[in-house]
Amino acid sequence: MASERWKEDIAYAMTPFKLMVWPIGVWPLQVYNFYSLLRSVLGICWTGIAVILPIIELYMGCTNAEQNVDCLMLTCCGTLGILKIIWFRIYANNLTNNYNSALNDYLTIENMEERATMRKHAFIGRIIFCPLMCFSYFSCIMYALTPFMDYDEKNQNITNEDIVLEYPFPSRCSIEYFHAPTSMYKILVIIEAFAMIVMASANAGNDALFLNITLHICGQVKILRTHFVKFDVTRPQVYDRFNALIQRHIYLIRLARELADTINFILLIQLFFITILLCIMGFQFLIALKIRDTAMMTQSVMVQTAFLIQLMMYTFIGNYLKLQMEEIAFSIYQSAWYDFPAKIMKNIIFIFMQTESPVTFQAGNFITVNLSTLVSILKTSFSYLSVLRIMIET
Repeated sequence: MASERWKEDIAYAMTPFKLMVWPIGVWPLQVYNFYSLLRSVLGICWTGIAVILPIIELYMGCTNAEQNVDCLMLTCCGTLGILKIIWFRIYANNLTNNYNSALNDYLTIENMEERATMRKHAFIGRIIFCPLMCFSYFSCIMYALTPFMDYDEKNQNITNEDIVLEYPFPSRCSIEYFHAPTSMYKILVIIEAFAMIVMASANAGNDALFLNITLHICGQVKILRTHFVKFDVTRPQVYDRFNALIQRHIYLIRLARELADTINFILLIQLFFITILLCIMGFQFLIALKIRDTAMMTQSVMVQTAFLIQLMMYTFIGNYLKLQMEEIAFSIYQSAWYDFPAKIMKNIIFIFMQTESPVTFQAGNFITVNLSTLVSILKTSFSYLSVLRIMIET
């Protein structure tokens, strides 16, 4: 019965994320062999389509202002997706250590209270996963369908020779440059739509994978806090039991630092891209609002929502991890610390010193990713958009 229970818990906590990132070769518990590398290479190639074609389109100057924004957005998202696949392969050991630790945690659950805490954090991981992926995929669908919403209107009363072919993302001149036959139009549309879906999995799917294991670490820190609060000095082997808690604390800090090191560079690039794209897509929304272009407004809102969800998830969970690490000291204070032996009292001082500099997510080792970062980015973006709105109206 216990065996079936932990299998169910592991499946509940990890299966959705495995289904999302295994096809692109970054699932931490996979066998890292030639086939996993091949999946990663194919994922990079598919995502690269959404980067290379828009760049060629911009270079050839065949796009209007709206399409230029789309090209820039696709290039940034595709670059992030490729970067995450490569980075999660480079730092595969860090992610593997964390996910193997999570497996071991589910196998060694001591009581139902701890199981409930772990299930709660796994549920939060699913709550993050669903809207993040839904908005990402819905944005891809909108980009795939938008060119066809007014296709008939644009091409009515036009001969077959003069029909302008539209694609899921701006790539008409690029495809013409490679002399792709018109008979392959539907195949090319399917290829581009699939490339956008792979790009969404490489970008948002990897975010969901990373944030899920971060939440698990937060849950383990919360369980450790409970052990500190309930520490019983009247039971035998006081020093050994307290030392085991200290070792667990050190182990969780090491796992959290591995995650922070893995995401460090990616967060720097992601914050840079998201800040720029929020302003550009917001400007596109203001223009669409002025000319009453419903399709463009919907498209802009969905893309901005996907970016904001990505940003909010990292800031909220980064802030949550920091708070959990800091609360270790308060949990010890809530225990019967005044009855501890003198030898243990000396160790408590070092724990307090450690909680003064908790593990945090940082972008490039100089920008702490927390709620203050989110507020700062939003304030800057809205200030910029307010100025642009005044310029448009005047």
